[in-house]
Amino acid sequence: MSRESFQNIVKLVAVLALVVGSLNAQRKVDRSVATISDGVRTEIITYSDILWQLAQQPGVQIDPPSKDDLNRALQTLINQRLFSLEAERIPRAAPTRDEINSEIKRVVSQFPSPVEFERRLNKVGFTSVNDDNFERIISERLAIEKYIDFRFRSFIVVTPADEEKYYKEVYVPSFRRKYPGVVVPSLDDIRAVIRGSLTEDKVSNQIETFLDEAKRRVEIVILSDV
Repeated sequence: MSRESFQNIVKLVAVLALVVGSLNAQRKVDRSVATISDGVRTEIITYSDILWQLAQQPGVQIDPPSKDDLNRALQTLINQRLFSLEAERIPRAAPTRDEINSEIKRVVSQFPSPVEFERRLNKVGFTSVNDDNFERIISERLAIEKYIDFRFRSFIVVTPADEEKYYKEVYVPSFRRKYPGVVVPSLDDIRAVIRGSLTEDKVSNQIETFLDEAKRRVEIVILSDV
């Protein structure tokens, strides 16, 4: 065997070693962590899904991530997949390109700079905010938010009596504790704020009830520890 042939073989072996090492690392990152099944569809959550979730949360360390943050992100993803399974029963229009771009801008604005955010994305495997997988995640999140708006928020009713009760029992006492000696705004002045707070409180309560019931209907299996 010539010296040149031997060198070529050595180079080939080195390249194969790098490829195998890369694939092994990818398998480790992409290991399945949990499954959620409603008997018709099964959603899989991978370790990389969890890292992608953490990357979008300002102030959360991702290199390396803490166990508590990983577990919180896992629970968030489980809840999201429960909504995805339910939303499949009521097909709705997919998020538009403008909606996706707007949501990406909103997410990026929560970080010190676009460069800092893209650096976080790079650490968990995305090329940029234009990465197809990143845009898919944003699209899925928007679809869930649209479902929540339709399923919960659009049916919330807040009556004038609700607003007055909240104003007297919650808003006024809280305002006086925070700003002693300052004149309390009238109900009419802050009615819209109160209506918004009451609406979101009711939505949160309904979502909590929905998730509790959904978790009893589906099978959630934790495959590996994070």
